[in-house]
Formats: sequence, structure tokens, C-alpha cells
Amino acid sequence: MDLTGTEKLWGSPEQAAKEIQKAIYTQFRIPSAIGMGPNMLMAKLALDLDAKKSGFAKWAYEDIPQKLWSVRPLSEMWGIGKQMEANLNAMGILTVGGLAQANLKELEKRFGIMGNQLYHHAWGIDLSTFGEPLVTNSALSFGKGQMLMKDYHTRKDIAVVLLEMCEDIMKRTREAGYVGRTITLGLSYSRNAMTKGFHRSKTIHVPTGETLVMYNVCLDLLDQYFAGEPARQLSVRLTNLEPEKSIQLDLFDERKAQRQVIGHTMDAIRNKFGANALLRAVSYTNVGTAIKRNRLVGGHLA
Repeated sequence: MDLTGTEKLWGSPEQAAKEIQKAIYTQFRIPSAIGMGPNMLMAKLALDLDAKKSGFAKWAYEDIPQKLWSVRPLSEMWGIGKQMEANLNAMGILTVGGLAQANLKELEKRFGIMGNQLYHHAWGIDLSTFGEPLVTNSALSFGKGQMLMKDYHTRKDIAVVLLEMCEDIMKRTREAGYVGRTITLGLSYSRNAMTKGFHRSKTIHVPTGETLVMYNVCLDLLDQYFAGEPARQLSVRLTNLEPEKSIQLDLFDERKAQRQVIGHTMDAIRNKFGANALLRAVSYTNVGTAIKRNRLVGGHLA
């Protein structure tokens, strides 16, 4: 909560926070922890890294070098997941202090807008306004992994399954009311392949809830990293989420609003009549998997 300007009513922000904490315990006998800071990020960091041990912590910008930069492993910091930690470690960045001293242009080149955000977060800088949900790739994501029934040897065949997976992921994303910026594709090759698989991400400028946008990003990643060996396992994930209502109109894309409506309409048809009631044509080919998998419950025939 934002306690700016409430001093005459409730005293200092620290006093007000501690009164709330006291009231929670008095009424419910539940201990609580409170983190405070000049922005939402720092309040969250104060909570996670300090207040959960002491019950109350207030951070200021001058506390960042001492209290935040020593944090290691990187996944201990809010907003950095295990995959991002591994990517940063590969660049020689092992602590939050190392992230703060990293080259901003290099981070942006590799991770897009997420690189810019991570750099500024390492300095305690958060420009989001109060009321915006704190959602990142580590806090919430939508994804799907699939072990293929047979080896898939060509890009064309792999693309069929990717389209089906993107359809499923985007349905769940839309129903939850989100759109996302970062798409991750993972591919593992057959046991007899001579090449290791890959796990790569791409962040787009405009967040999306459209199946085909996600699918085309997956194809770009596939074209860039696919080694031509037979594939046996795929995974796709959407992260870096924000509320769907944050999508802005595009003066140069007159059908954007129509595509959003179509997506929700398709979701409603599937919810009412079943997942197989509305499928893309590729699902009826001999490499499609959606029809068979939609009949399974927990991976087994219902």
C-alpha cells in the first residue's frame, strides 16, 4: 500500500505499518512480516531478504550496495528465476552486485527489455506505478512440455506440434487475463542423436495473447537453433506477463482487436463443446498430437 501523505492521520509510514501488523496479530493471532521501500520493488526486496527474518524492514536506495549486491545465488532475488540465473552465470554474473556493474547494452542485446529491467532492479530502480501487479517470469508463467510419441525429423513436422502447444498455452493465458512478452522454446533430441538439445528465449516488444504470434517466435527460435537431429521432446513457455488490459491499440494493425475477440471466442467454444470441437487443420495430419492428447487425463486414457 502507498502511505504517502497519511502522516496526519496515522503517523509516520513506519508507525502505520506496525499498527497494521499489531492489529493482524491481535485479531487473528497470525504473525506477519512487512517490507517498506520507496517503490514496490524495494518493498518486496526488503520483505523477502530482510523482514521475513526480523518481522519488519525498511530499505532506502543507499542500502542497496550493502544489503542487495551481495545476494547470491541470483535466484534469491525477486524477479530472477533459475533459467535466468543460469543465463547470467554463463555471462560471468554471479551476484546482484555483478549484475549492477554489468554492461547495460550487452544485457539488452541478449535479453531485450528484460535485460534493461534486471539491470535497473539491481540498483533498486522500479518505475512501475502503484497498483500494477508485480508479475515476472519467475512469479507466473504458462507453459507446456510434451514427450513425442515418435521421433520428429523435420522442421515441418515439429512445427505442427509447436502450433498445437502454443494454442493450448495461449488459451490458458487468455483465460487467466494475461499477455506475455518472453517466449521460451526447449527441444531435446532422440537418445541416439549426436547433438545436445537447446533451451532458448526471445522477448518481443509488444506483449501478446495471440497463438500465431507466439508460434512464429517459436519458429524463429527453431530455425536458429534446430540442428536437424530427430526431436523427441518439446517445451514452450510464456513469461514476463502483464494484465491483458495493458494491451494498447495499434494504429497500423486494424485487425488486432478482432484477433483478440476471435481468440476468446475459440476458447469459449472449446470450453463448452470440448477441446476437440475446434482444431487447426494440422492436428488432423499424421504428425498432429492434439486429438489423442485431448482424450487423456493425467497422461492416461480417461
